[in-house]
Amino acid sequence: MTTLKELPVGGKALIRKVGGNPVLKKRLLIMGVVPGTRVSVDNVAPLGDPIDIALKGFHLSLRKEEAEFIEVEVL
Repeated sequence: MTTLKELPVGGKALIRKVGGNPVLKKRLLIMGVVPGTRVSVDNVAPLGDPIDIALKGFHLSLRKEEAEFIEVEVL
C-alpha cells in the first residue's frame, strides 16, 4: 500500500485507511474521503501542493500533509 501523496497524476486507487489526528480524520471523512472509495489524482500544483483529486463525482484539493495520512491501494 501507498499514500495518496505518492500517487502520480492520472493514478487511480482505492482508499483503504484514513489516519491523522482526530480532527483531521473527521474532516476528511465528512468530505467523503472514506475507506472503500475510488479516487484519482487529476492534477498536482507545480510545487506539489495542493493535490487535486476526484472522488464520488466531485473534485477536492488536499494539501500534501493531509494526503500523506490517506492510505490507498493502487488500481
